[in-house]
Amino acid sequence: MQLKSYIKFLLKSQNQHGLHSPFVYDLVTNCFYDKRKYKEYKLLNEYRKDLLKNNKKIQVTDFGAGSRVFTSNKRTISAIAKNVGIPKKRARFLFRLSNYLNYKNILELGTSLGIGTAALSANKKSKVLSIEGCPQTADVARNQLEKFGFNNIDLKVGEFEEILSKFVVFSNKTTNNEQQIQYDLIYFDGHHTKEATLKYFKQLLPTAHNDTVFIFDDIHWSSGMETAWKEIKAHPEVRVTIDTFFLGLVFFRREQAKQHFTIRL
Repeated sequence: MQLKSYIKFLLKSQNQHGLHSPFVYDLVTNCFYDKRKYKEYKLLNEYRKDLLKNNKKIQVTDFGAGSRVFTSNKRTISAIAKNVGIPKKRARFLFRLSNYLNYKNILELGTSLGIGTAALSANKKSKVLSIEGCPQTADVARNQLEKFGFNNIDLKVGEFEEILSKFVVFSNKTTNNEQQIQYDLIYFDGHHTKEATLKYFKQLLPTAHNDTVFIFDDIHWSSGMETAWKEIKAHPEVRVTIDTFFLGLVFFRREQAKQHFTIRL
């Protein structure tokens, strides 16, 4: 599935040349293709290397679409980091995006071992609420994030639905006087199924403002995820989308005409 989708992606994709949206052109030129060597890259590399050296086994509780790599829920931390943790290139991209757009308030669905969490919070200017369903995985991530000095992260453990209803989405609660939280960036990296992806997308729409970006991981992971991505692109509140193959970016900029881009990272 992914190979066929990737060939289609390569045939459709472009770089910054020929982009007719000034916003997207600037984003791609100054962020996607930013070649500067940030000091935060070293910190992210050390974070990953430390996990890759950790051969302790943990019991993984999987609430999502399951694993194509592991046959058992008993897994070493190093194997999880190698096979499930986001790759170095993608982690650097998440850092650049958060840094370039100067985002302050970030939500992450699916902490895993915290590699993406570290990337999103590495500039230390943002606050990140990260939700992880598996208690043992969350314990590893929490210890790792503390070890490397990430003190701008609030890691909550539990099923997404439960945590979101308690701390995030208040708009449908008539008895709750709390003001609706809004996020600058939401990273969806948990349940890689069509149903869950669309459910959380719709549930979290009230938390988006005009300049918010939603980032969906593994949009070509399965036919179901590709269908979910098509439905998200067609949603009336969505204005600009960027398909980088592994990640799908969604913007809500009401001042822009609806446009969809396919960009090589």
